[in-house]
Amino acid sequence: MERTVAEYIQMCEWDSASLLIFSDNVFGILVYYSHLLPLIVSLIFALFIFFKNPKLLTTRWFLITIILLSIWLFFDLILWATEKPSFTMFFWSIVNMIEPMIYAGMLFFMYAFVDGKSLSFKQKLIVFILLLPTVILAPTNWNLSFYDLTNCWREAIEGPLPYYSYAIELIFTLWIIVFGLHRFFENRNSTEKIKIFLITIGAVFFLLSFAMGNVIGSLLVDWEIGQYGLFGIPIFVAVLSYLIVKYNAFNAKLIATEILISGLWVLTLAVLFLRNIATVRVVVFITLILFTILGYLLIRSVRREVEQREQIEKLAMELQIANNGQTNLMHIINHQIKSYMTKARYIYDALLHDEDYGPISETAKPIVEKGYREMTDAVNFVQNFLTASNIERGTFIYDMQPLDFKNIVTKVFEEHKDIAKEKGLALEIAVEEGDYTMKGDAGQIAQVVKNLIDNSIKYTRTGGIKISLDRKDNKIIFVIKDTGVGISDELKPRLFTKGGVGKDSLRINVNSTGFGLVFVKDVVNAHHGRVSAESAGPNKGSTFYMELPVA
Repeated sequence: MERTVAEYIQMCEWDSASLLIFSDNVFGILVYYSHLLPLIVSLIFALFIFFKNPKLLTTRWFLITIILLSIWLFFDLILWATEKPSFTMFFWSIVNMIEPMIYAGMLFFMYAFVDGKSLSFKQKLIVFILLLPTVILAPTNWNLSFYDLTNCWREAIEGPLPYYSYAIELIFTLWIIVFGLHRFFENRNSTEKIKIFLITIGAVFFLLSFAMGNVIGSLLVDWEIGQYGLFGIPIFVAVLSYLIVKYNAFNAKLIATEILISGLWVLTLAVLFLRNIATVRVVVFITLILFTILGYLLIRSVRREVEQREQIEKLAMELQIANNGQTNLMHIINHQIKSYMTKARYIYDALLHDEDYGPISETAKPIVEKGYREMTDAVNFVQNFLTASNIERGTFIYDMQPLDFKNIVTKVFEEHKDIAKEKGLALEIAVEEGDYTMKGDAGQIAQVVKNLIDNSIKYTRTGGIKISLDRKDNKIIFVIKDTGVGISDELKPRLFTKGGVGKDSLRINVNSTGFGLVFVKDVVNAHHGRVSAESAGPNKGSTFYMELPVA
């Protein structure tokens, strides 16, 4: 006579599950330990880094993957504990559907971590097409054929769909490996290569551990073996912890502490569900080894953090002293040295242009004119130096008003025609028709133009300087091309930095410090523009480009 389901359950004496996962039906000695450890630790980790950087694509995909993993682990634990065939069929179907999604989630996570972006539309379409059958056929006999009540196994008989899932899981795993290897070999940055190597190894190890927990158990029909594979999942969490601390991937240096505390709580809780004293000893031994290692790493990290903090505090104190000294120096330069230079410049100017002092002899006039020029250059240098320092310190305030950039350029050009002529240089200008109105600090913009023209004149011995002004779309294009000393490949990266002065420049201008171009770059950046320079090499001239946005 055929028995009913209720009669089978009564005959088999299955225990009723409480809270879905706790029952005597769980015969695997490490089931709770192997499921709860990766579930809780990984979920806490994913939530922690997500709330640290919720807008980061990497954290989003990692959280999605870990949520899918947590659902799989919880539902799988229900399968171990439940005595209800309907529950087994339902949760088993969901578990089979979620498995390949975890592999797909890890693929998306890899792209986000390594490239900082998601898969292309074509790649997403491929993933969608591969996953579609596992979703559509999940509630059909293709997934689970029937529930086996014979011999009290509490087991569903799988159809062909899970084997299809295993195939696409293999495809996703190989995809991750190929992607990781490709990015590893094409990247020339050693730090990036290490990051890619570690994340690829961690992802593959995670998926292999997960595969042992479901695929191998399904193929060998020995689900207890799979429990050992699940212990590898937290190792992937440890790899991510290392990446976060080492490379600041998610800007969460305290993550190792949260994982250590969470892991200790989970491991301690899992011991409560072990009934065999020998198993308890094994679990406690593993826990002791695990936390000895993690504890040592954490203590070493904390010690290093304390040492670095002490060093930072010491450097901060020394920096404060240096800043105070620099502030005093700036005050002296601004109020004393600059004042003396300005007065001396006025004296030279008065001697040259004020008739009350009488005519200057032809013999003395060249010396006075040279003194006037030298003192003018000195005053301009001090002003550039002070302005650049204030900009760098963030204390400079720009007077941003509408201005006509063309008028500034033509005015500065007229002021420098005689200077260029005295050196035997041709100074030309070409201005295209158009509106050159922009918003900026007229005084600082004029000084930028002056600095660039001054430099070209100073560092050009023969030939000339051509200035061009044009407007393209919403940008003002200002170009100065000279036939001067040029720029070496060695100097190019340092050109707009402090001390960015070449040997050829110093031969012509021994007082050159590079502060002029630092000032130029800072002012242009403050006006949301950009400045750059090109040169074919030493003694082959230079071309300076400046772009500024129109109003």
